[in-house]
Amino acid sequence: MAVTALKEYIGVPRDSIEHFGGKQIVYASWDHHLLFASSLMMCLPIDMPFGEMVNGPLTALVAPDPDSAALDWKKVEWMKDNKPFTPDFSKSLAENGIGHKDQIRFHTPGLNSLLKVA
Repeated sequence: MAVTALKEYIGVPRDSIEHFGGKQIVYASWDHHLLFASSLMMCLPIDMPFGEMVNGPLTALVAPDPDSAALDWKKVEWMKDNKPFTPDFSKSLAENGIGHKDQIRFHTPGLNSLLKVA
C-alpha cells in the first residue's frame, strides 16, 4: 500500500554509530552451537583489540555452552561477511575491518554440540 506523507519526511536513524559514544555494536555467532537463539550482541569500544574482545566479553558470553571449556581460541576459524577471516588479535576491531553492526561468525572444528544431539 502506498503511503503519502503530509509533509517532508526526514528519517534520522537513532542506531548509527554517532549515538554510541565511541563504541560500536558487534554481533558474533558460534556456528553449530544453538544454545544461543541468535547472534550475541556486544557494545564495544572501536579501538578495543580483537584479542581483548575474545578473551573478555566473547568468552563470557559463550561460557554457558557445554563446549566452552574446551574452546581453544587459537584453533577457531573466523568468518566475516560470510568469507574466511584471519583476525590479528593484537589489532583493534577497526583495524581488523570490523565496523558498526558487523557480524563475525566462528567455527570450532571438533566442537559441535548441536551435532551431538542430532
